[in-house]
Amino acid sequence: MENQTTTPKQIMLNYGLILGFTGILLNVALFAMGKTYDPHWSIAIIGIAITIAIIVMGIKKLKEVNGGFLSLGEALKIGLGIALISGLIGVVYTLIFTNYIEPEYFTRMAEVQEQKMLEQNPNLSDEQLESIMAVSKKMTGPFMAATMNIIGSLFIGFIISLIGGLIMKKSDEEVTSI
Repeated sequence: MENQTTTPKQIMLNYGLILGFTGILLNVALFAMGKTYDPHWSIAIIGIAITIAIIVMGIKKLKEVNGGFLSLGEALKIGLGIALISGLIGVVYTLIFTNYIEPEYFTRMAEVQEQKMLEQNPNLSDEQLESIMAVSKKMTGPFMAATMNIIGSLFIGFIISLIGGLIMKKSDEEVTSI
């Protein structure tokens, strides 16, 4: 039998799928608990912790495959690849969720945002509130949600990969100079 090697693309795909489907499970759990529109702040912390863990595991896997060596560029490439695949899975889930499972999602989310604004600033005039909600309506919708999902995933993936890559990087030059 041939010895199979793991490629960077396989690492990106595997860990990107794991991260993407973990995100879906988290969102499905929120939906099942009725917390889709008003999740607790700890859910964001859990999501970021999972993202950090999975991207770091992917970078560590690449370092292992490379015989203990890792450049910052490789770490960024793997991390961004994982984040991109995860983000694309998130976009597909969001489109399915907002079109079939919860078609009134954007309308209900606008209502929740309006209520929170009124609670935080009870002196808001009707004109100010209408103006804010008009801008908010332009910034919501399936296309904007998909765009923000991808941009957000890549941004978080870049930060995690940069920090992880700086911590874990090891080159031939570092070994020979010791």
